[in-house]
Amino acid sequence: MNGLLKLLSLVIGAVFAGGLGGTAVAQEPQHFSPKGKMPSQYTIEAQQQQRQLLPFADKRDFEEAKRGFIAAPPFRQIMNDKGDVAWNMDNWDFLLKGMEFDSIHPSLQRQALLNMEYGLFEVVPGIYQIRGFDLANISFIKGDTGWIVIDPLTVKETARAALKFINEKLGERPVVAVIISHSHGDHFGGIRGVVDDAALAAEKVQIIAPKGFLNEAIAENLYAGNVMTRRKSYTYGDLVPPSPYGHVDASIGKAVASGDVGILPPTISIDQPIQELTIDGVRMVFQNTPGTEAPAEMNTWFPDFRAFWAAENIVGSLHNILTLRGAPVRDALAWSQYINLALYQFGNQADVMFASHSWPRWGKERITEVMRGQRDMYANLNNQVLHLANKGVTINQIHNVYEPPKSLQQQWHSRGYHGSYLHNSRAVIQRYLGFWDLNPATLVPLSPEESAPLYVEMMGGASKVMAKGRDLYAEGKYRLATEILNKLVYAEPDNQEAKDLLADTYEQMGYQFESPSLRHSFLAGAKELRDGVVAVKAAKAGSPDFVRGTSTELFLNYLGIQMESGKAEGMTFKINLSTPDNGEKFVLEMSNATLTTIAGYQAEDADLTVTIDRRELEDVMIGTATLSDKVSSGKAKMEGNPQVLAQLGSTMVMFDNWFEVLPGTKKREALPKPELFQDDATRYEGP
Repeated sequence: MNGLLKLLSLVIGAVFAGGLGGTAVAQEPQHFSPKGKMPSQYTIEAQQQQRQLLPFADKRDFEEAKRGFIAAPPFRQIMNDKGDVAWNMDNWDFLLKGMEFDSIHPSLQRQALLNMEYGLFEVVPGIYQIRGFDLANISFIKGDTGWIVIDPLTVKETARAALKFINEKLGERPVVAVIISHSHGDHFGGIRGVVDDAALAAEKVQIIAPKGFLNEAIAENLYAGNVMTRRKSYTYGDLVPPSPYGHVDASIGKAVASGDVGILPPTISIDQPIQELTIDGVRMVFQNTPGTEAPAEMNTWFPDFRAFWAAENIVGSLHNILTLRGAPVRDALAWSQYINLALYQFGNQADVMFASHSWPRWGKERITEVMRGQRDMYANLNNQVLHLANKGVTINQIHNVYEPPKSLQQQWHSRGYHGSYLHNSRAVIQRYLGFWDLNPATLVPLSPEESAPLYVEMMGGASKVMAKGRDLYAEGKYRLATEILNKLVYAEPDNQEAKDLLADTYEQMGYQFESPSLRHSFLAGAKELRDGVVAVKAAKAGSPDFVRGTSTELFLNYLGIQMESGKAEGMTFKINLSTPDNGEKFVLEMSNATLTTIAGYQAEDADLTVTIDRRELEDVMIGTATLSDKVSSGKAKMEGNPQVLAQLGSTMVMFDNWFEVLPGTKKREALPKPELFQDDATRYEGP
C-alpha cells in the first residue's frame, strides 16, 4: 500500500484547484486558436436579442459590488514560493475596456465584469472582505484581540496574501479563529495561509466547521476523484485561455487559483440545527444547512453586527443542483426550505447579508428581496420539474420544456450562471427518478462508438453527413449540426475535417450560453477536437493534511476503487488491520475479484494481520515510508503471509488524469465489452 494516498491527495487537490496563471491578454483581443471562428451572424443576432430582453437598466449589483471599497493591492499577480503565478487578475483585463463582445452572452459579460472587483472592502465596521484573490471571497471579522477568518480560499498562497494585505491596511492582528462554511475546497484549501501548526499546538486558534465537514470534504472528491478532475477541466474552463473567445468568468468568481491545498480538522463542530458560540468577543449563531449547496454547510448570524452570512447558499446566481464536474445530486427543495428558514429567522433583523461568493446586499428590503427570489428559484425548479415529470416529461426532454417564471428571469441574482436551468432541471429528475426515461430503447443503449457507424452508414456515408453538417452550420442550426456531426466523429474518430466542423458548432454554441459551465464545456470540447488532449497545469496538492484528514475507512474503501477487478480473478484472502493508537480495527477481504472493508472487526482466519499506529500508517499512505520500513524499525507488526500484500498491490492501477473524452483526441485502448452486450444476442440469459 506504499504511497497509495499520495495519488489520492493529488486527485483531491486537482479537483479543488486548477491554474489560470499567465500573462495578460493583448490589447486587441484575437482568437487563441488558428482554427477559431468569429461569432456567426446567428450568434450576433442571438446576443443582440438578449441585450433587448434583459433588465440592463438595473445597476444595483454594480453599486453593491463597489460599496465599502477600501483599497486594492499594488499587485495583480500572486506568486507561490517557487516564483510561479498562483493567481493573475490581469488575465481578464479585456473586460475592462468597455467593449461589448458578441462572443460572450451579454448577461455573462455583465456577471464577469461584476466579478472584476478586486481588493479590500468594508461590509460593516468590523467585518471586511477581500474579493478577487481566488474563486471565493475571504472574510475577516474583528474580534477583541484578533481576526476571525471566514472561508480561507482554495490555496495557501492566495489566503496568505489576503491576510498580509488586510494587516497592512487595517493593522496587524493574529488569527484567533477560522470559520469554514462548508465542505468544498475553495472554502478551506487555503487554511495553511492563515493558520500554522504552532498556533494550533498552542491552542491559539479555533477551527469551526459544520457537522460532517471533514468526511464530506474528502469523500465527495475521493471515490470519483480522477474523473471529477477531468470533468472539471471542461466545466471550469481549465482548457481554454482567458479571452473573449475563451474563459471569461466562473460565475461566482473569476476562476480557481493554483497552489498548495490544505485541510485541518475542526476544533469545534457545529452539530445542532441552530447553535450559538462566542469567540474573541464575537457572538455567532450558526444555522446548519446539510444537503444544500454542500453535504455539510452552515449559515451564520452575527447579532452584534446585524449581519447574516449566507455561506454559498445564496449567491448572485442560480447554483448547481448537480455540478457538471460531478457530485451527488443536491436537494433543491431542502435548499429552498433552509433559505426560507433564514429569511424568517434572520432576514428581518439583518442590515447586511454577505456570502462566500458575489457581493453583499444592504438593507432589509434588498436582503429579503434576494432571499425570497433565491428561495423561490430553487422551490420552483424542484416543484415544477416534478410537476412536468408527473405529466410524463422525461429526463431527456425536461431541459427543452421547463423554464423558470418570467419574474425570476428578470432578477439578475436568479439567472443561470453557475448552475443553468438546462442541466439543473435534468438533475432534479435524476435525483427523484434516475437516468431512465422509461423507453426500453434507452435502458441498455449501445455505446456511441458502436451505434454511430450504423447511423453514418444509413445517412449515406461521411461525405453526406459533412455536407448536411455544413448546411446546418451555415443556417445557424447548431444543435442539429452537432446531432449528426457527433455521430460522424464517433464513427470516424480520425476524421479531422469532421472534428473541426463539430468544433466550429460547439464554439458558436459556447459563445451563446449564459452559464460559464456550459460555455466552458463546449469551448473545451472544441479545443480538444482541434488540438487533441493537452494536459494543463494542475494544483500542487500532495499535502499531508489530506492524509491526516482522510479516515482509515475512507482510504481502505478507495483501495477497492483503485484495484482492477480483472487482475484479481481467483484471489481470496483476508487482511486484519489494527491501529492501536486510535483503537480502530478493520478487515479487508478479497473475494469474487472484489475488495471489501468492514470496520470494527478482526477475522479469526485472516491470512495476514497488520498492527500499526494510525500516525505511522500515514507515512505509508503518503509514500514517505514503506510498511517494511515500519516493521524493520519496530513501529509495525505483521503476522501471517505477507505475500497477500503483494497480491493486493498487483491489482492496483494509476488513473490517467487526462483520459480521452471526445473520440479521436487521444490514443486509447478499446473499452472492454461485457458478454451481455456482445453482438450475439443469444449470449443473453437474463430473466
